[in-house]
Amino acid sequence: MRIAMLGLGSVGKGIARAILEQDLGLSLTAVADSKSGRIEPSGIDIASMLEQKERTGMCGTPGVGAADILASDAYDILIEVSPTNAETGEPALGYIREALSRGMSVVTSNKGPVALDYQSLHLLAKEHGAYLRYEATVCGAIPIMHTIESGLAGNTITKLYGVFNGTCNYILTRMAEEGLTYQQALLEARELGYAEADPTYDVKGIDAAIKLVILANAVWGMEKTLDDVEITGIDGVTTAAIALAEEQDLTIRLIGEIIPAEDVLRVSPRIIPKSHPLVVEETLNAVAIDTEMAGEITLIGKGAGSLETASAVISDLLFIRDCHGRRS
Repeated sequence: MRIAMLGLGSVGKGIARAILEQDLGLSLTAVADSKSGRIEPSGIDIASMLEQKERTGMCGTPGVGAADILASDAYDILIEVSPTNAETGEPALGYIREALSRGMSVVTSNKGPVALDYQSLHLLAKEHGAYLRYEATVCGAIPIMHTIESGLAGNTITKLYGVFNGTCNYILTRMAEEGLTYQQALLEARELGYAEADPTYDVKGIDAAIKLVILANAVWGMEKTLDDVEITGIDGVTTAAIALAEEQDLTIRLIGEIIPAEDVLRVSPRIIPKSHPLVVEETLNAVAIDTEMAGEITLIGKGAGSLETASAVISDLLFIRDCHGRRS
């Protein structure tokens, strides 16, 4: 299966290495970063390409870009892993639309397009006999979409809630473990690379809310936007509040929650028992799925990272290839 990839940051490089090192029957035939690109229908020498990227900051030839790749016949499936724009979804949204319009399936880790325009992208894929897969947009390596679609097929899902942001979870964990202030824990998270220089999307709960929108629209067809989510971040959580919770064998976690029957989408710090399955440590994510037949299923794993996100992307690629191929 021939793969084109737009984006060669941390996630893109992780995917390229996985294709190189794992015997998956995948061939990377086109790739573009923000400055360059290359199209090689017979297959790119990934090791050489990654070395060039490391040495020069470019993966290929200047002037070759996404438009050239999208218009080519060098790929069967597009991987879209360029940086997320949560406000407009662009340019990734345009890339995905173009590929789907050409009947090419798309796998993406990009939250922006899926959160902003899921319904029209879903219909576009169906119209052109293609697939849109987006496992990597929610909680990294945790197979939430695959679990809901396949493992829990036939179940009515009544509620979904969990820890969707590793940065917030790390900060709250460190505040509880060491008595750090919010600012001290945030600084530590930055130093370790868990928090961005501007952590607003994480600590204000926006990242978790975007993931709720994706789940609400994909699982229940709720047609929600970020404006429909009630959001409270962790920047107001104090050491005193955490200490008080700890005295009662409780703790605080940033919990995202969807209750479709009540039309509820909510992100907020919640006090929960320390024995609760959602009390995971440091940067882990955890999601509980309430179902009518199977009861509550809890998934725990790494919600971010180069190889972890690559794992989710690769699983979507193989799902399309091995389980369904092209739609009839």
